[in-house]
Amino acid sequence: MKSALLASACALVVISSAPALAQQEPSTQPLDAADVADPGVTGQNEEGADAAQVDVVPSPRAQADTIVITAQGREQQLSDVPISVSAVSAEQLQNSGANDIRELNQVAPSLLVSSTGNEANGSARIRGIGTVGDNPGLESSVAVFVDGVYRSRSGAALNEIGPVDRVEVLRGPQGTLFGRNASAGLINIVTAAPEFDFGAYGAGTYGNYDFYRLEGGVTGPLTDTIAARIDGVYSKRDGFYDDVVNDTTVNNRDRYLVRGQVAFEPTEDLQFRLIGDYSKKDEACCAAVFIDGGTPGANIPLSGDAANPQGYGDPLISAANPIIPVLLDLGQDPRAFTDDMYDRNIYPTAGRSYEGKTEDWGASLQADWNLGGIELTSITGYREYLNQQGGDTDYTTVDILYREPGPDAGSRKFETFSQELRLQGSLFDDRLDWLVGGYFANEDLTVRDNLKFGTEYGRFATCRVSRTSLAPLFAGSPLAGIYDPTAAGCLNPALAPALAAPGISPFGADGAAIVAGFNRLDSVNDVGSNGSRYMQNSKNFAVFTHNIIHVTDTVDLTLGLRYTNETKKLDTEFNNTNTICPVQREALLPLTQSANPLTSGIAAGLISLSCQGNSTSELNGLDVSDKRDESEFTGTAVLSWKPTPDLMTYASYSRGYKAGGFNLDRSALNGQAANAVVLGPLALADPANLQFDQEEVDAYEIGAKYAARGMSFSVAAFRQEFSNFQLNTFNRTVFLVQNINGCDELDGGDDADTDASAATGACAGDTEPGVISQGVELEASINPADYLNLTAALTYADTTYEDNLVGNDSGIALDPALRLLPGDNLSNAPETVVTSSVSWAPPIGNSGLSGLFYLNARVTSDYNTGSDLLPAKEQDGFVLVNGRIGIRGPEEAWAVELWGQNLFNEDYTQVGFNTPFIAPNQTYSAFLAEPRTYGVTVRGRF
Repeated sequence: MKSALLASACALVVISSAPALAQQEPSTQPLDAADVADPGVTGQNEEGADAAQVDVVPSPRAQADTIVITAQGREQQLSDVPISVSAVSAEQLQNSGANDIRELNQVAPSLLVSSTGNEANGSARIRGIGTVGDNPGLESSVAVFVDGVYRSRSGAALNEIGPVDRVEVLRGPQGTLFGRNASAGLINIVTAAPEFDFGAYGAGTYGNYDFYRLEGGVTGPLTDTIAARIDGVYSKRDGFYDDVVNDTTVNNRDRYLVRGQVAFEPTEDLQFRLIGDYSKKDEACCAAVFIDGGTPGANIPLSGDAANPQGYGDPLISAANPIIPVLLDLGQDPRAFTDDMYDRNIYPTAGRSYEGKTEDWGASLQADWNLGGIELTSITGYREYLNQQGGDTDYTTVDILYREPGPDAGSRKFETFSQELRLQGSLFDDRLDWLVGGYFANEDLTVRDNLKFGTEYGRFATCRVSRTSLAPLFAGSPLAGIYDPTAAGCLNPALAPALAAPGISPFGADGAAIVAGFNRLDSVNDVGSNGSRYMQNSKNFAVFTHNIIHVTDTVDLTLGLRYTNETKKLDTEFNNTNTICPVQREALLPLTQSANPLTSGIAAGLISLSCQGNSTSELNGLDVSDKRDESEFTGTAVLSWKPTPDLMTYASYSRGYKAGGFNLDRSALNGQAANAVVLGPLALADPANLQFDQEEVDAYEIGAKYAARGMSFSVAAFRQEFSNFQLNTFNRTVFLVQNINGCDELDGGDDADTDASAATGACAGDTEPGVISQGVELEASINPADYLNLTAALTYADTTYEDNLVGNDSGIALDPALRLLPGDNLSNAPETVVTSSVSWAPPIGNSGLSGLFYLNARVTSDYNTGSDLLPAKEQDGFVLVNGRIGIRGPEEAWAVELWGQNLFNEDYTQVGFNTPFIAPNQTYSAFLAEPRTYGVTVRGRF
């Protein structure tokens, strides 16, 4: 498979570039220093606006000026920076069609950005490492900065980014530079700045799914020392899921961004940049479909079986899951299971909506002051981010679980103030480039929730027990017809009295109590959270230093150190209307100790389903508070050597860190005890159950970078060892967060972490890192002819769990739901990714016109999309190709371009997950990636 991937990528570049090469004469034009460049920067922003390098006119062969980045807090050429970093220029973003960070996947092979049930917590991964799950209590392993200001979660950047100067993707742990530390990497977005030369631009796009996008902006001087800029973007598109029940579409787009800036330069030594922005999304997100298939050979016809002789018609669905017929009996549209999942038809409950709103705004002020050999940089930022998202969260036609759109619909709000200060300069005749800094952030996070059982939950739950537990047990007996989906408690009214009669009932004297339990469960409808709140305050302060020692003219030693202190306080206000749960628990709890295993099992099941997810009015008015305080030293050491001016080699060690926190989900309040739901929240409730520990990583890397006339090349080999890796998953009962570690000796033997028992697999020896990411990265660019640029990149990352795993650094046993993890790759961590691109922009005669031909491709190997690594969530390898072709006027004053994303309409899954209440026995759901899109863009500037 890997060789096929590489061959496909190479073939794409060769085939795509062949026509261009055939039409180009060998260049005899001399190349100057600007040609020793990395590709892609022309000083033009995403929609054609002038950027910082607009006055630079590169040679036609290079088509680019030297890329200058600030990844080390200083302006440096990319080829001189001894760390793994990809720099994506404005032109590359424009040509690839990238309008938010999710679309950076196409040009950065080590990066994978995906979104699932809520875009507010979209996940970014670098080298296979990222924050898993939609829980806002987990910080991002990959930090996102926009103009030097940290975004509280990477999902906050899943919006229009507007015109940019460049995007830098730093790979590996970050801590001694930038304000916020990160354990896996960092995305640094630098937007286009105000100019002292007047300019304006506009662009309009129309595409399939009735997509249109408008962008425009203007920049120029207000005085000799003040320049301003304002940019705006609006985009709208129909959704690519068809909601057949409600006759609408889901995963649509309706968003806008406005960003205004003022640059003030009172002297040559003092500059200020004030930025304010506001963005809003009013969209329906995020629908899911059922994953096709099931267990091979376990399919039965929808025409019926012994428990359902009336049948449902053909074709086939998976019968390994006995819950499916229950859904069908209660009105589930069978097409949800029989449609091709990539037809993108969904069959939710009538009247349920995925509507949501997102608002993101903020302001920042950056001051740069040259104090005579010392430069002071101050970045002050304030941001507010609010997301509210409704949804039919069981994804079925039957009304089982939902969030009503509104202020409490899965709402999360971040209010963040941050301040960064840096001083830097040089000493000892420029032998030492030093930098010291400090960072402070105060973040208030408020999570509100109104997750409720649907209006048909009680009947679904009782039928689930009646059909799957009672009906098979009573087959061939007088109670064989006990299952009746039309009756209260899903019990045949003609047979329910016999089920309750002491002399007849298999439950003996407890029969009446069991029947009453079925009837109570049947009434658990439209109850649950009623605006519950989780309020978390996080205070983070750090001091750091990053120093480059020029040992000789060709050897540099970089030393960095950071001290971070993190304090988090949690306060909760639970509000819950499920009054049936405590009554059911009080009535049936004694029966769970019955000597009759049928009685004890059914009683425990009725309690569990009545209180599923810790939904109970016993929590109503319960306030829980907790606090955690942690400190950590992190740092880096890099030794680099330039044997020639064009070649740099380096070796590095870094230690990274990501803060611990709280699992902001009520279902985890009782911990992971198997009897937690049965015993009740007040029996086991402990806020310590919500805590998870900080994530730490030791990273090692060697690499080389080469940049010569018209070409560049880099290679890096890395190994990263993660301790206390933070994993969020749904174990079919609760949303749990476990810190994954390895162990040199498990209690119960080496396979004790792969069985279905929570009682085995504790660490009997020493804990050690539980996640290892190691591999090789290659990046290359060449300008073989005038106006032609070719790029190729490869990432091979073997990102795996160790063989013997435990649940935290104290060595508790791994949750049985994670028993497939040991020795396997992490989710959404393909081993091999190849990207390539060809860009050809030749002049058309002597008219001043020029053409554009652009293709890029991302080739991805197989990977599993589920955090529990169940086989049904496996995604086969695939190839994504984007393209753009157009004509541009003199000096690119105007352009008309045809474009396509996912040109070959590749179908693939972003994330597979266990469908709530339905997941056991091979029935899963998936959030799909976008299908092929295409359209036309017209742009102009002056």
